[in-house]
Amino acid sequence: MRELINDPFYEMIKNYPDCLIDYCLIGDAALYQGYRSHKDAVLFAMLKVIERYIERQLRSELEYRRKIGDEPFPWNLDIGKASAAQITSSELLHLPEILGKDRNGNTVYDCKLPDPLEGDQIPYWYAFWETLHTSGYGPDEFRRVNAVLFPGGGENLEVWQWTTDWSNYFEAGHEWWGTACWSVYDPDLKRYAVIMASATD
Repeated sequence: MRELINDPFYEMIKNYPDCLIDYCLIGDAALYQGYRSHKDAVLFAMLKVIERYIERQLRSELEYRRKIGDEPFPWNLDIGKASAAQITSSELLHLPEILGKDRNGNTVYDCKLPDPLEGDQIPYWYAFWETLHTSGYGPDEFRRVNAVLFPGGGENLEVWQWTTDWSNYFEAGHEWWGTACWSVYDPDLKRYAVIMASATD
């Protein structure tokens, strides 16, 4: 497996600096094997995301950590604990109807919002625009991003939704905002997109 670092999606997503989602686009010369290939892609993506976080930590916190003698964040994962259920691309890309605002200024949707404390995984749209601090993103931005991420549309995509109990990457989101992990295989592009999110206030 290899990360498709020159894919135009990576350049486009820079236009959304408040996006909390970690995306990883992956190519693989190996024969596609369904669930097994998706699990390999999720492991590969998590290692890449951790590598990105470590690089940022080293750039921004190295001098600070030297002064206080602290160790970098102790990343861990156990891909053996990860399991998934197949969902449709329509479920992944679903957009709720916005009904308006409540008296506190919160957006009201035509669906129940997830409760991470009850073990609910956040939907993709929620991970994209219902960020911790108002991002200003909404359905139009979500559609634009996914038009580049999935240029052939969503009809032929194979999607798996993964549990989020197998890496401490997800621990922060379990505290409050939520967690998410999907792997998406596009057979036309022979490309995986792994979509992960986890954050707390």
